[in-house]
Amino acid sequence: MNDAVHTKDFQVRAVDIDQSGRIQPVIFIDYLLESASEQAGRFKVGVTDLFQKGRTWVLSRFHVEFERFPAWGERVEIRTWSSAKFPLYAVRDFEVTTSCGLAARATSSWLIIDLKTRRPAKTAEHLETFPQWDRRAVEDDFSPLPAPAREDIRREFPVFFSDLDINRHFTATAYIHRALETVPREILFDRRPVSIEVNFRSEAFYGDTIVSRLERLPVSADGARPVFLHRLSRAFDGKELTLLRTAWSALPEA
Repeated sequence: MNDAVHTKDFQVRAVDIDQSGRIQPVIFIDYLLESASEQAGRFKVGVTDLFQKGRTWVLSRFHVEFERFPAWGERVEIRTWSSAKFPLYAVRDFEVTTSCGLAARATSSWLIIDLKTRRPAKTAEHLETFPQWDRRAVEDDFSPLPAPAREDIRREFPVFFSDLDINRHFTATAYIHRALETVPREILFDRRPVSIEVNFRSEAFYGDTIVSRLERLPVSADGARPVFLHRLSRAFDGKELTLLRTAWSALPEA
């Protein structure tokens, strides 16, 4: 195996599944982010390492393509690696397999932020010796995601204490969770997301109220892949926090 690739195994727990007995999409993404954190820690550039230098990691973009959702008790192997480094951000990719084959692919971009100035730091200051594999699991140039042009559905959610990460911000997966909770009931119960793209734009904090808006795009010719645009903002000032695009399909369970 390539030395730049980090491998981590998980077993899907009872608390990780939804009403169908398959892993919840947000928990699946948590697995990916945990594997990324573990590799960063191995090379002394994890969040706690950066804290000591007045810096921290911030997830900027995320794009995951699901092939299947593992069931309760299944073992999952995640492979992750740094695929590119730029002056102000780094790219990380993921592949997930089970005994049934490929389960998911993802790519992401990350910033290192100065805790005092809240501005990006140069990646070369921290990642000069971090191993890299120039291969993308998902081809994405991280072009801006479109915002909803209209408000088909709107919901509001509080930021709970349990939603905060080590930076005391609303966690990355909490944004995704609130966006998915705004999807129509018939989609949530009958389909699964096959693609989730996220553009994280600003921060939310304990006590904020998140407004989640959704636009349903025209259905594809065969009606098989409903697509939604999502926008999350702060209620008190309208600050845009996150944009998402999700596509949904009735995936085979085998």
